Amino acid sequence: MVYTHLTTDELAFIESYYYQKISVSEICRRVKRSRQTVYNVINAFKAGTSALEFYQNYKKRKTRCGRRKIILPKHQLSK
Repeated sequence: MVYTHLTTDELAFIESYYYQKISVSEICRRVKRSRQTVYNVINAFKAGTSALEFYQNYKKRKTRCGRRKIILPKHQLSK
């Protein structure tokens, strides 16, 4: 199964549905995402985070993931 990250549009929809008091299962059905994914976002909203802040925090955390740059020692650099 391939995991795709939430887009800003999906986060905005989830935020809107949450504040309209729509049930989590209905939100999941509308945005076609798993219940756990939606709950993760809703728990952030309950902690006082907006959709934009949630996305910015995600991007900030994402910069620490993935392959690191290779830094060669000076003697291996081409002149």
